[in-house]
Amino acid sequence: MTMRAALPDEKAALPDFRLCANGWRYQACNWLVNENDPHPYCFACRFNRIILDMVHEQNLLRFRCFEQAKKRLLFTLLELQIPLHNGFDSPHDGLLFDLVEDQRTAPERYIESFVHTGFKGGVITINALEADDVFREQIKREMNEPYRTLLGHLRHEIGHYYWSILSLSSAMQIQFQKLFGDVHQDYKKALEHYYNNGNRQWHNEYISRYASAHPLEDWAETWGHYLHIYDALDTAFSYGSLAHSPATMDIGTRISTWMEWSIMLNELNRSMGIDDPYPFVLNAQVIDKLTYVNHTIEQLRVQEIRAPVFSHRR
Repeated sequence: MTMRAALPDEKAALPDFRLCANGWRYQACNWLVNENDPHPYCFACRFNRIILDMVHEQNLLRFRCFEQAKKRLLFTLLELQIPLHNGFDSPHDGLLFDLVEDQRTAPERYIESFVHTGFKGGVITINALEADDVFREQIKREMNEPYRTLLGHLRHEIGHYYWSILSLSSAMQIQFQKLFGDVHQDYKKALEHYYNNGNRQWHNEYISRYASAHPLEDWAETWGHYLHIYDALDTAFSYGSLAHSPATMDIGTRISTWMEWSIMLNELNRSMGIDDPYPFVLNAQVIDKLTYVNHTIEQLRVQEIRAPVFSHRR
């Protein structure tokens, strides 16, 4: 997106804006609010339900990291033109974020010994420690993960959210089971089996080891990588390094372009002595799953235009 100054004859037609409250209070947001809007927060910050206690300086840094990642996530979703409404305005199908602590960061203020990052009931919960680079790198190494970022968490969890509002045709349901497996298998038992035994053959069918834990985790991991790919290519296009926007590419072209670009990105990092930014392989199964995610996004886009999924009550 390119910004420019308004010409003299255009200024009268442009509305006045003010900085989002999270911008002038905490320097955590650079989005704007229409001057005529009584709400203190911008579109993106209205998705926040619980945030950190900003009295503590470390929490201020964590909040800024969280907002930066969340803004990138929401910008991509807006680019994809799929349903995106906060849970305050759409309490039955909307989305909210909780950024919370536990006893590891604030033993005197919280009784919970461990708060899990995850999704439930329209709310994405992020443990504040995931916005702490040192902690996140420690967990990454302990769990032998090749990739762990705050943005990656958000892109994964938003996949669970969209699954919760997606209406699949019978044909799409059959295709899902063929690609991802039986979504009705016991989730708790599947995760217990995964953490106790792992899956040594995951490279043949999945984008990541964790994707092999359960069909819904495979879906969320694949969805997250779809967003990784789209946003990275969109950034390259915005800087003139790519001839075409990913929005104008079919899914096959988008994937093949990314496969070339990811190799280049990895080699660039290696030339600087830095870890690969994309340590994953898009095998045939994963490509089929990414194509499926693309179909669901097209369906969500149609739902948003023709029959908004947030307009009904359960």
